[in-house]
Amino acid sequence: MAAETTHKKLQITWFKSAIGYSKRQKDTIRALGLRKLNQTVEKEDNPVTRGMIHKVSHLVKVVELGD
Repeated sequence: MAAETTHKKLQITWFKSAIGYSKRQKDTIRALGLRKLNQTVEKEDNPVTRGMIHKVSHLVKVVELGD
């Protein structure tokens, strides 16, 4: 029997400017797919994405989407 996997999504919104923060944090914002302030993207909920969000948690808002 195949186990049914649920693919949770995260809705990530960039709400605070990265001006004045390190290049690594700016690069993390870009790696999340965010290009403009107040932009929202949906990403798969996995440890890699969670780690990136943790590094820039002061710049983004995250909403878990039940799928």
